[in-house]
Parts: sequence; structure tokens; C-alpha cells
Amino acid sequence: MNINIPFKKVIIALHVLIWSALLLLPYIVSSAANDYRIGTFPGLFFTICGFIHMAIFYTHALFLYPRLWNKHYWWLYFPAVLLLIGASFPLKYSIMAHWFPTVLGDMASYRYVFAPSVGAYIVSLVYCKVTDRIRAERIQKDKQAEQLSSELKFLRSQVSPHFLFNVLTNLVSLARKKSDQLEPALIMLSDLMRYMLYDTTGKKVLLTKEIVYLNSYIALQKLRFGNDVNINSHIDTANNAGHYTIEPMLLIPFVENAFKHGTGYTQQPEINIQLLVTNDLLTFEVQNRFDNDPAASKDENSGIGLANVKSRLQLLYPGSHQLTIRSQQHVFHITLILKLT
Repeated sequence: MNINIPFKKVIIALHVLIWSALLLLPYIVSSAANDYRIGTFPGLFFTICGFIHMAIFYTHALFLYPRLWNKHYWWLYFPAVLLLIGASFPLKYSIMAHWFPTVLGDMASYRYVFAPSVGAYIVSLVYCKVTDRIRAERIQKDKQAEQLSSELKFLRSQVSPHFLFNVLTNLVSLARKKSDQLEPALIMLSDLMRYMLYDTTGKKVLLTKEIVYLNSYIALQKLRFGNDVNINSHIDTANNAGHYTIEPMLLIPFVENAFKHGTGYTQQPEINIQLLVTNDLLTFEVQNRFDNDPAASKDENSGIGLANVKSRLQLLYPGSHQLTIRSQQHVFHITLILKLT
């Protein structure tokens, strides 16, 4: 997984800061009069050992762990670690013997000289494990984002072919009658298709654009059904929707569902649509009459649109939406309350 550049810079800066603090610790907490000692160790020896510990840390973190841990050559991991730690012991001893004989003569200090090599390995192992966990979580989030993106693209592309066919059929009828409604109908259909194909490619759109799309969709449905379906829509934003954004095509599945199940299979079909924006809250209600007869279902994909939009809301607006679906006395009622940003 590729880590973005700013995140890499932060990680590198943290490493530089931590190691710089460790290597320069004797010169921060001690003084030249005391030879910058940390306990019984001269400052220079402490810093040299710090470089050795840093070599153990990064050799393990950058080479041994990624290449051998849980790989085909996993059996080489532990011998390689023992060799890495073991190599630091004679190196430290040689440095003490040649440059710091006073430390060499203090047998009690040996455990403080050699034990940090093991500590550097343990810290490196913990670092690798934590990094793996973070990486796994990031990969999981990326997968969820990709899945969400695919789902959004799928939902945005879901325009009922029957709807388009019927609208085009009505347009042909208007053309034959030379109706004055033909031109505005074509413009609305063009705007609707343009919005679906181009304006919904980004992450969010202005709420005003979504409302225009919703109105165009309702207007075309009115054109399609005429007086056969009683369609009532009331959209009240109190002129304050201009600065809000919303996920594109989030509201339309509810309206599509109403037209899908509230027309053609029930007497006196009626669809009511209401949208209200107040105090950063969007309240969206869709109500339609329906026939309880199972044979009246439009197709085998009934309910998929609502299931998908539920998933979108859970992924896109966790904790900031409330969706209520009621079905009683041949009336299907959906209420969505959404926190706007």
C-alpha cells in the first residue's frame, strides 16, 4: 500500500526527532565537566552505542522483518536476529577495549552495555507489529472506500431504463402533436442526463444542484403520467441551501421507489414528496399508495434500491442521519433526517 507523501514526512520527522533526542541525550542532561556521562558511561560511548542500536532497529525493521517474518524463509528469521544482536556484542566490547577501558573494567556495567541491543530489537519488533496493524487498517479503509466508490458509481448510474423509454415515448407523442411542452421537456431530460453523467463524478455536490435534479425528475414523471397519477411535491429550503453539500443522487432512489411501486398497480395513485431544510437539518419525506398484492411487484429487483441507499447512508453519514420507513394501510412512507455540512 502506498502511503501518501505528507504521512511519510510526518513519520520520517518523528524518527529523526526521537533518534536525535536519544543520541544527544548525554549532551542535554550532562555537562563537559562530567565528560557528558550518563551514569558510568561517557557521553561519546553512549552516543556510539546509540548508533549501534539504531542500526539494529532499522536492519530488523527494514530488512529482516519484511523479508523473513511470515514468509517462505521464516525459519531464517530467528537465526538472523540472533546474528544481528550477537554481532553487536563483540563490536561494543571492541569499542570499550580500544577507546573506553574504564568502562571495560567495570563488570557491573556490562548488563547496561549489552542488554540495550536486545531492547533495540524488541522495540523494533513492536514498531513493526504496530506498523503492520496501522497498515492493515489503512488497507481495510481503502478497500471500504473502493467498495463505497464502486457502490456509489453503481447507484449513480441506476436510472430506470423503463423511465427513460417512457419519457422518450412521451416526447415522440409531444413531437407528433407539435406540443409546446416538447422543448422544455427535452431541456429537462438533457439536464438530468448531464447531471448524472458529469456532475456526480466528485465526492459531493451542492444541495441546490441535487434539488434541481430532483425537480427535473419529478417534472418528467409528471409529463409521463399526466393526470393519471396525483403527484404533489413541496420543496422548501428557505433560500438557505446554497452553501450546503450532499452526496449526489442520495435522495432520488426514494422517489424512484415511490414511482416504481405507487403507480400502475393501485387505484387512485398518489405520490407526495416534501423536502425541508432548517437549522442544518434536511428533512425529506416521500409517501405513496401501494397494492399489498405480492403479484403487483414490478420486478425481481424490488427493494434493491432502498437497500443500497441504506448502505450509502450508513457509510457516508454514520451517526448523522435518521431513516424511518413505515408501511401501513396501503401507504408507504419514508422519512429521512440528515445533518448537512
